[in-house]
Amino acid sequence: MVTVLAHGLGGSNDLPIPYTYALIGGAWALTFTFAVVVLAWKTSRFDTGRPGRPLPSWVTTVVDAPAVRWTAAVAGLLLAAWVALAAVFGPQNGDNALPGVFYVLMWVGLVAVSLAVGPVWRAVSPVRTVYRLLPWSRRRPPATYPERLGYWPAAFGLFAFVWLELASPDPGSLPAVQTWLSVYVVLTLAGALAFGTRWTARADPFEVYGVVASRLSPLRRNPDGRIAIGNPFDHLPSLPVRPGTVAVLAVLLGSTAFDSFSAMPQWRNYVDGLAGPSLAITVLVRSVGLLVFASVVATTFWLAARATGGVDARRRRELPGLMAHSLIPIVIGYVFAHYLTYLLERGQVAVLRLLDPLDRGWFGLTPGVQADYFLSSHPSVLATLKVCFVVGGHIAGVFAAHDRALRLLPRGHQVTGQLAMMLVMVGYTFTGLYLLFGG
Repeated sequence: MVTVLAHGLGGSNDLPIPYTYALIGGAWALTFTFAVVVLAWKTSRFDTGRPGRPLPSWVTTVVDAPAVRWTAAVAGLLLAAWVALAAVFGPQNGDNALPGVFYVLMWVGLVAVSLAVGPVWRAVSPVRTVYRLLPWSRRRPPATYPERLGYWPAAFGLFAFVWLELASPDPGSLPAVQTWLSVYVVLTLAGALAFGTRWTARADPFEVYGVVASRLSPLRRNPDGRIAIGNPFDHLPSLPVRPGTVAVLAVLLGSTAFDSFSAMPQWRNYVDGLAGPSLAITVLVRSVGLLVFASVVATTFWLAARATGGVDARRRRELPGLMAHSLIPIVIGYVFAHYLTYLLERGQVAVLRLLDPLDRGWFGLTPGVQADYFLSSHPSVLATLKVCFVVGGHIAGVFAAHDRALRLLPRGHQVTGQLAMMLVMVGYTFTGLYLLFGG
């Protein structure tokens, strides 16, 4: 019988090489990569205006067909209704399908699908579909969305999600998930009625998360509107630079790091010793820890992006947002390193429970059906994949940051202006590997 650890994290004993070597090797790999690109990469090679290779015209025609768009939208709405059926009438215990859909398919699966084909949440979002179906949305012109808000509502929404998962008293309980989703639907729909679809594009945490992940997708739109395939690094810098962009990425990266940290015995013993039997203090300490991790990521990246010479005050203020896309590969790499088994193994359970939401043996499924825990039963393979995801994500981040620096920084500061960012990324790599395996 396979013992599945929380999120499939594993430990340092699972590594096929000594733990210390993995930490040092990851940091040196990043440092060596930076040295190579500085010496051999003298001009910018990534261009958001470079068109990709167009797919056959019928692909764009089919994807943009109103019938296809509405079919996807209605399918998303029906799936949401199916999940609601499971939540209300399904088993009111750990066998309910809702938590698996919420934490696995909506949170981790969304990253994988968006990375493969683009920002799919925009097409299947139930709230968007309900808004489009309401007569009021067509009669009443929406108000103008305040540009100063940018992505800040989405950043707060993402923090609310990770708080529920990592700091709340009982994240797996049905009432907690139901309450969170109810508030999400009400706020998102109310915002859409007030500001139109611009609200969902800027404030819906799942839509913004999908947009972030889709920037590393090989699929994109050419300027003429045709769907094309091309270099993901050309697409990566197209992440919109708005207020709150760095905050969104800091929440995503910091929360994943805190998830690993919170599994370490030292942290658990500290929380237990500080809070004792008080649940309120436990939640408060976890909440502060989560906020600290997100704040540290945001602060270190903000300082590193601004730590360059040769630019005026206006450009210096813009640099964190203009460099923020370089965090996306790091976020994606750490998400897959951290949640890979969660997605592939718990994802099977979530789908099976969704097929039989009332646990009555529908489609020939037997109650309590089990998934195939292949990765958890091969810990050395899993550990190797985790190291590759973390290091690979950081190397890709170095590529993105270096190429952007060549475009943004004066020639005399293109190397020295990146040193602070390089040190921060080495710190992220070392810390990420330590948190993944240190427990």
